[in-house]
Amino acid sequence: MHESSAQSSNLSELNGVGPALAAKLERLDVYSIDDLLFLLPIRYEDRTQLVPLGALTVGERCLVTGEVLLAETAYRGRRNLLVRIADGTGQLTLRFFYFSRSQQAQFKPGVRVTCFGEARKGSGGLEMIHPEYRLLRGDQDAAINDSLTAIYPATEGVQQGRLRNLTDQALNRMRQAPPEELLPEDVRSELGMPPLAEAIQYLHRPPPDADTALLIAGRHPCQQRLAFEELLAHYLSLRKVRALTRSESAPRLDGTRDEVETFVAGLPFKLTNAQQRVADEILADFGAGHPMMRLIQGDVGSGKTVVAAIACLQAISNGVQAAIMAPTELLAEQHWRTFSDWFRPLGLEPAWLSGSQRAAARRESLEAIASGTAQLVVGTHALFQEGVSFAKLGLVVIDEQHRFGVHQRMALRDKGVGSLGQPHQLVMTATPIPRTLAMAAYADLDTSIIDELPPGRQPVTTVALPETRRDEIVARVRAACEAGQQAYWVCPLIEESEVLDYQAAEASYAMLTEALPDIRVGLVHGRMRPAEKERGMQAFKEGLIQLLVATTVIEVGVDVPNATLMIVENAERMGLAQLHQLRGRVGRGAGQSHCVLVYKPPLGQLAKSRLAVLRETNDGFVVAQRDLELRGPGELLGTRQTGLPEYRVADLVRDSELMPKVLRVASELERRDPSQTEALVRRWCAGIERYGKV
Repeated sequence: MHESSAQSSNLSELNGVGPALAAKLERLDVYSIDDLLFLLPIRYEDRTQLVPLGALTVGERCLVTGEVLLAETAYRGRRNLLVRIADGTGQLTLRFFYFSRSQQAQFKPGVRVTCFGEARKGSGGLEMIHPEYRLLRGDQDAAINDSLTAIYPATEGVQQGRLRNLTDQALNRMRQAPPEELLPEDVRSELGMPPLAEAIQYLHRPPPDADTALLIAGRHPCQQRLAFEELLAHYLSLRKVRALTRSESAPRLDGTRDEVETFVAGLPFKLTNAQQRVADEILADFGAGHPMMRLIQGDVGSGKTVVAAIACLQAISNGVQAAIMAPTELLAEQHWRTFSDWFRPLGLEPAWLSGSQRAAARRESLEAIASGTAQLVVGTHALFQEGVSFAKLGLVVIDEQHRFGVHQRMALRDKGVGSLGQPHQLVMTATPIPRTLAMAAYADLDTSIIDELPPGRQPVTTVALPETRRDEIVARVRAACEAGQQAYWVCPLIEESEVLDYQAAEASYAMLTEALPDIRVGLVHGRMRPAEKERGMQAFKEGLIQLLVATTVIEVGVDVPNATLMIVENAERMGLAQLHQLRGRVGRGAGQSHCVLVYKPPLGQLAKSRLAVLRETNDGFVVAQRDLELRGPGELLGTRQTGLPEYRVADLVRDSELMPKVLRVASELERRDPSQTEALVRRWCAGIERYGKV
């Protein structure tokens, strides 16, 4: 978050900052003194008052002081230093696992010590493990802070004390030259928001009487002031990307629709109203003359693929190439097979490109792509790597978009830049995104929703059972397979782990093969060779395997209508969105399907809430909203992978009610003062041009 303002200055002007520390601070996105001001605490500790030992409660992080009664070394599996202190109201044990002989010698009986740490339940009463401590000399008083202690985002090699010292220096400079106010005064007063410098000072050094609960909840007016500005900046930056896109030209693909009509008429099913509506929106975009940037959201099984096929066919019949990119080889291959089955009768042969291809096959694909004889190309991220050159790429389709970084989308788009302009982009996700989150995260995309399942599909019934009832579950699998149906048995890990006692796929496969000697059991996991994995999936699809034991590689895209039973091991360890995706692998035919979530008791509160949501609803948007509330947006949108902005102050769940105000103020600012919007984007979203143009 670089800010090229008059106040911005070099970190080396601060005491104690040399090249080595500056390099470490860059890992926290701190490049200038102004950046330090916006590096806000992630939480606070209260060292403004001493807590009597007799008043300590379990889980409380606090400052205490007392006199050493005794210090001894104990051996309980490992060497421990135990120091007992008292203050007249109660006693506390300090426990150290790592200590030197000289450290042990400091804790002489009668010495006074001040500690800060978390009170925990120990075998002989309350204790603190490895607290911060200071020995007091003579009549020296315990050091009490006059403001809450800020805890900053951590990075290796930069201690909290160092960050506090640097932010102190930055705050002193800020008093002489405050950062520029970028929110107009009338907007601030209407929203009841404090001035920027006041908010920054308060959040770095909250006074002792600050409402700690409000600060911890992130709802203090000073936090809301900065969260609002940050959400506004990110929204404006995405609007900027959108405006850039709209100012570029793209091929008009609004010629004949004969091919599309022939294809739709030949399908063995009728399009739902929702599919038809979304297809029409895409075809309308194709005629606008600027690049389409459209997101299709559709629940598992809603039929996004056939809509993508209509878009590809329209592009091809207007003389350009189309490319489909999927996040895993398994899903990409499934798309390739589906599109081959659909398009071969029309005289089209899709090309295949992946990282694991043999050299000769890869060369052949690359030549067909470069010459333009491959009109449709399906593949993994291998599509946007060096050496791949398209003759006339006009449409890019990206499936499960949250698995790809924005820069990966843009890299594939850039393969199509040429005399035609930019290619059109269609991105698809089966992870429904709540509206407030979509407003903030996908403001650069037009959104279409396929909100209707194909007719004849029945909702999947979901139950949660403890692993102690495994015999019943195995009997249920046997009954389903003997009745001619197929089942999945999903496990999170590939081999036994000492750390996490998951039921691993290998162990489950061995157990089920033994328990079900008359059932044909198969195994698929992520460490298999692609060809081996594909053979297993194909055998399951053809009914040669009745029960497929798998890791979560089958989470997206696999379509076997005869599979009616899904067993998920260790369901309590998985996120809601992932469980909903897995459940979506069944219920794809006309028969009634079931999903059994197997958990290891006792269940924690969060796991209970997750499993309850899945039992109550099959609606992906309801699941997504609850997932958002329970886990936060990072995991839901796949922020870790996507290059979607990581927010410093704002929280998309907590601050979602700010979004309507953000939208209103954004329009106002764009109309009133475009230079102000530029400055906001520069302050909070370094590199946004790159995001838009990569």
